[in-house]
Amino acid sequence: MIKRLSNGQFILYSADGTRRLSKPGTLKDVLKRERQVQYFKHLAKRKR
Repeated sequence: MIKRLSNGQFILYSADGTRRLSKPGTLKDVLKRERQVQYFKHLAKRKR
């Protein structure tokens, strides 16, 4: 889940909103971080 802050920056949170997965930054930076998180989340499944 991506949330926009009042200062115009974005932060990536986990699906349930309990964990912050990125530091505040531009939308481009947050989307890049989301791709990284998805890659490592599914990495263990690929190695089987």
